[in-house]
Amino acid sequence: MIMRPISRLYFWLSGWKLEGSLDPSIKKCIMVGAPHTSNFDFGYSRAALYMMRRRMKYLVKQELMKMPWGLLFMATGAIGVQRDKSDNLVRQMVELFERSEELVILLAPEGSRKLKGKWKTGFYHAALEAKVPIVLSSLDYKKKIAHVGPAFHPTGDYRQDMQQVIEYYKNITPRFPEKFALNII
Repeated sequence: MIMRPISRLYFWLSGWKLEGSLDPSIKKCIMVGAPHTSNFDFGYSRAALYMMRRRMKYLVKQELMKMPWGLLFMATGAIGVQRDKSDNLVRQMVELFERSEELVILLAPEGSRKLKGKWKTGFYHAALEAKVPIVLSSLDYKKKIAHVGPAFHPTGDYRQDMQQVIEYYKNITPRFPEKFALNII
């Protein structure tokens, strides 16, 4: 696959490293990509998954799927969604998992590169309903490290489960720290 060496070159030229990897025994999961404060986040996140040789899907606003850019987004794994119908997004993700033998869905629960009030919780509910683990991943701009962290199965106790998410992300430095908040609970 041509994208793996291109991704490795991209990391090397920009001085970034990839730490950790997605456990090969995890065939289906929701990967949380945070912090999401910059357009650069997508490039590093997508390159990291190419380097790990994992097929991945991600959600983008439907407006981005128009031609000609829609072809590029589709080729890199994008699924266009209508963001104003969030209750349907959970159901769509669960159905994707049900139809797939292997699937990683990368999500940015912040929902935007701007500072928002709270993280969106659809990633949690979709993982719970589909019975797939949540894998935490991060981009630390201070250390220039893309990191794949721990995986956990949601228990249904949202507050307790999110404590480990807060613990994982609390020392990560985003590209724009003023745009990142761990408003999860």
